[in-house]
Amino acid sequence: MSDWPKVRLHVVTGKGGTGKSTVASALALALATRGRNVLLCEVEGRQGIARMFDVDPLPYQERRLTTGLPDDDGGRGVVHALHIDAESALLEYLSMYYRLGRAGKALDRFGVIEFATTIAPGVRDVLLTGKVYEAVQRNSRNKNAIEYDAVVLDAPPTGRITQFLNVSNELAGLAKVGPIKAQSDTMMTLFRSQRTAVHLVTVLEEMPVQETADGIAELRAARLPVGGVVVNQVRPRDLDADDLAAARAGTLDRGRIDADLAEGGIAVSPELVDGLLAEAADHAERRALEDSQRELVARLDVPSYELPRLAGGIDLGGLYELAGLLRAQGMA
Repeated sequence: MSDWPKVRLHVVTGKGGTGKSTVASALALALATRGRNVLLCEVEGRQGIARMFDVDPLPYQERRLTTGLPDDDGGRGVVHALHIDAESALLEYLSMYYRLGRAGKALDRFGVIEFATTIAPGVRDVLLTGKVYEAVQRNSRNKNAIEYDAVVLDAPPTGRITQFLNVSNELAGLAKVGPIKAQSDTMMTLFRSQRTAVHLVTVLEEMPVQETADGIAELRAARLPVGGVVVNQVRPRDLDADDLAAARAGTLDRGRIDADLAEGGIAVSPELVDGLLAEAADHAERRALEDSQRELVARLDVPSYELPRLAGGIDLGGLYELAGLLRAQGMA
């Protein structure tokens, strides 16, 4: 059972280096089940989706990417992908609402598009989020367009996410009336509704956890709906609490370690045991730090999910593994 049954737009953000693109991709795979169509889109210009799934760079066009994670009966859905850039979004906007067509492309040749999206960052964000809004709001009246059961947005980092989504506020001093202002106000009805959830990705380190807490406070202040916190890259728990305490205190049984090494056919030396004890102490300190940060995450009063650090790195098989873990924990 999903924790987010009413959500159509899943916005995934996080501090750089926490793996938000990985989590967004895994979430899209987890949501695409039982014939459901899911759109995974990005707005930062990095072509992260293409690299994640090892496909050619994505155009400004929805493409079938892969099948989703099967359910218990083997039912799958389909994940589509879209790379959104502001220039293409503006040309599409001009074509749809002003029917400029070739004239819009002429503006692009004269550099007007680049000027408009560079000089006014608020307009840029309206264009980027506007395409996401259009994908979420589609219905049977949109001819030849895929209706998506869910949209997953690999969004800008935590430090910019509130500004990025709060487009109506960002445009307040730039456009008080007119079609762009009207569009931004309409989009805010979606972004502030129960159909949207902003999920934050962190790792168990002090700065990312603090930035996550700050991001949640900013989102709530802007009346944007906070989703869950995904704790990514969690290290395996190889030692129990007693052994961790002994490792930190430097009281692990050297004789037991000697015996275990010898039983495994490893030549034992004082230097080897000293090195292993030092590594164990470092690991115990790291675990203590992670546990303290995990307690802080628990105090954020939002659903949380944990994903392990995959030793072999992230490939398509790894993404499906992470998708299964997200679904098992109730995120999808």
